[in-house]
Amino acid sequence: MSQGHRQGPQGFSWFAIARLGLIQACLGGVVVLATSTLNRIMVVELALPALLPGVLVAMHYLVQILRPRMGFGSDIAGRCSPFILGGMVILALGGLLGAYAVVLMSTALSLGIALSFVAFFLIGLGVSACGTSVLVLLAKRVDDTRRAGAATLVWLLMIAGFAITAGLAGHFLDPYSEDRLLAVAATVTGLAIVATALLLAGLERQAEPHAAAHKPEPELNFRTALRQVWDEPEARHFTVFVFVSMLAFSAQDLILEPFAGSVFGYTPGESTKLSGLQHSGILIGMLVVAAAGSGRLFGRRLGSLKFWTISGCIASGFALAGLVAAGVYGPGWPLNWNVMLLGVANGAFSIAAIASMMRLANEGRARREGTRMGLWGAAQALAFGAGGLLGTGLSDISRALINDTALAYATVFGLEALLFIVAARLASQIRESPSSPGNTMTQASALQAPQAPSALNPQGARTALSPSHPAPSGLAN
Repeated sequence: MSQGHRQGPQGFSWFAIARLGLIQACLGGVVVLATSTLNRIMVVELALPALLPGVLVAMHYLVQILRPRMGFGSDIAGRCSPFILGGMVILALGGLLGAYAVVLMSTALSLGIALSFVAFFLIGLGVSACGTSVLVLLAKRVDDTRRAGAATLVWLLMIAGFAITAGLAGHFLDPYSEDRLLAVAATVTGLAIVATALLLAGLERQAEPHAAAHKPEPELNFRTALRQVWDEPEARHFTVFVFVSMLAFSAQDLILEPFAGSVFGYTPGESTKLSGLQHSGILIGMLVVAAAGSGRLFGRRLGSLKFWTISGCIASGFALAGLVAAGVYGPGWPLNWNVMLLGVANGAFSIAAIASMMRLANEGRARREGTRMGLWGAAQALAFGAGGLLGTGLSDISRALINDTALAYATVFGLEALLFIVAARLASQIRESPSSPGNTMTQASALQAPQAPSALNPQGARTALSPSHPAPSGLAN
């Protein structure tokens, strides 16, 4: 069995990458309908406890532990398109069923809630199959020099899918009625399926001549494949890094705006603008890393994925340390600039991590790209699900133990900063492959095996990694 980095068939053009990005936009559109629009209707129009949509969203993350199995399916089949389209169909059915369940809640509450759990299970399953397979296809078919840019393009298109769907759905839902909700849900989900089928047409066709060289291994089962991947030091270590970094990334999502309101006296409108600053910073960080990936903007050494991953984690830790200082110093602290810096650092490290993931999927045992990508996607989904609970839970505990709201929030931000420093340490063990001495994004990279055994270590906050703005493509949505 071949080992090491493998260069696949002819790399995708930017047009082909954009087609996959548009599929992610369709995925994001259905997800945001379920996690944002249906969330609001349950809480506001139906006056149900906010815990209900919170549990449903958490469950859709939990279901994504199936991502490795979905990736293994594409490994065995040798094609990703059937899993992308099939996943989109399942996701669309879940979104449509979720809308029907919400309508049913007004007359048959228990039955509507039961159907909503089925719907969100299907949503998590569809995201697992579709999102994982999109990233697997990108990992196999995108050239090294384009991976950072491809990750950025796909993520931007996914965010566009959130924004466009939320805007249009909001327009056509006003004034709200159950018939309008069902019509909007049917339109969004139906268009997602049709668009995905059209965008996939012929996309893998040029790979077919290579299929004979990658015949499935006889009698290979999922448990064996997963054990083989977990036994690879690189894959195992990167799983730990993904979990720790995305746990730190998501833990501040649900407490940043309450912190701004409680300590700095921000109004809801002002805290929303603060969230907008963070989003702007994330976009800047993403674009800088994408430009650096070519090696032309900052030179070859500053085009390194390792550099941006480590620097992004460290900068995120320092930005969170700034929020600790903000809690101690109080309203005089430049909170807006601090949050903007946090966004830039988050955007830089997350795009570098996604690009690294695309590259490392091709390292190790052949025909395990999907299983590796699924393992990392599951780690991130679990981190996102746990991150919100960790951040809010720790803030509640700290406020109960510390009779000072500002210091309580500062304590939580400090713990999150430490997580980012741990993530930076894990990222520092990333090394370039022996055949790639230049240490740039344009060259292959691998992970240095950890010195000690590792343990298994990125949808309503308004951030790019929250229910209303699902996680980066192919990781968790």
